[in-house]
Amino acid sequence: MNSSLSARPSPPTVHRKTRPAFGPSWFAAVMGTGIVANAAVTLPRGSHGLRAAATVVWLGAALLLILLTVRYLGQRALRVHAGDPVTAQFFGAPPMALLTVGAGTLLLGPPLIGAGAALAVDWVLWSLGTVLGLVAACTVPYLMVTRHRFAPDAAFGGWLMPVVPPMVSAATGALLVPHAPAGQPRLALLLGCYAMLGLGFVAALLVLAMIYGRLVHHEVPTGAVVPTVWIGLGALGQSVTALGALAAVAPSALHAPYARGAGVFALLGGVAVWGFAMLWLALATGLTARTIRSGLPFAPTWWSFIFPVGACVTATSTLAGRTGSQLFVSPAVALYALLVAAWGVVVVHSLRHAARHMVRRPA
Repeated sequence: MNSSLSARPSPPTVHRKTRPAFGPSWFAAVMGTGIVANAAVTLPRGSHGLRAAATVVWLGAALLLILLTVRYLGQRALRVHAGDPVTAQFFGAPPMALLTVGAGTLLLGPPLIGAGAALAVDWVLWSLGTVLGLVAACTVPYLMVTRHRFAPDAAFGGWLMPVVPPMVSAATGALLVPHAPAGQPRLALLLGCYAMLGLGFVAALLVLAMIYGRLVHHEVPTGAVVPTVWIGLGALGQSVTALGALAAVAPSALHAPYARGAGVFALLGGVAVWGFAMLWLALATGLTARTIRSGLPFAPTWWSFIFPVGACVTATSTLAGRTGSQLFVSPAVALYALLVAAWGVVVVHSLRHAARHMVRRPA
């Protein structure tokens, strides 16, 4: 999840020897850890026994968010990273980290810090994450058009990172809709979340088309770039999750016909997008298995496995809750088990990577 993973040349103004090694992509560790906790709450059954463990994981994600934020801001490397055509893509990771931890605070924090404090923290983190996410969704594509230059086979999963945050804002913002003042403020929040869902979803479809075109017309990606293919699953899963979450709170802000329509849209549209997500899951799994056979060395891109699978869990759980169909209940539980196992593997490798980096770093 840094520019060294791409074969694309950097602009002449970017000097690799002086660029800070710690990039925004590491905030994907917060996203992945946070969604392990949040997804446990959404499971269609058996989630009560997981709440204690999920709370511990959420606390870990919150602590990691603080540490990474202090470390990243201390580098003062924003302009350097913005000039790199690959590293800039991961400016979407910090906003999603804020949004994920904020949602976990509202879902899991009240027993520890009180309902009022949890709500206040979520409002702050959601607001900050939403603003930063919208900035990333607008700024990074602008830089891609006006400043960065790419080869025909440059598209990769990381291009989704700047445009997905608005969808995460829509999904997590739904938790705040019932807490917004009734009337125009609540309606504005709900409609704003739908608008952000549309912004992110349409942009993600455009990028997915470019990624698929790259896969078909050029050489198959290898090595550390392969895990980023999974980010497409995260974009699709977040859209289904957001549709379901917004439909659940729509009756508190919309009149009956539109509220019922939101529910219909969440079910039928959600199932359709979920089907496409399963296709992308199969494609990503096949490419990953193919790469593992030839060697898949650890890189920060391994965190690209985690949040997308977590988003798939929340999407499947959302549809399970709406339909009660075993078609979604059993896969949601199975996917969560896969999520926890993958998260454990990536955490172990990340800690080893961090330890080696600290040892080799000159004093």
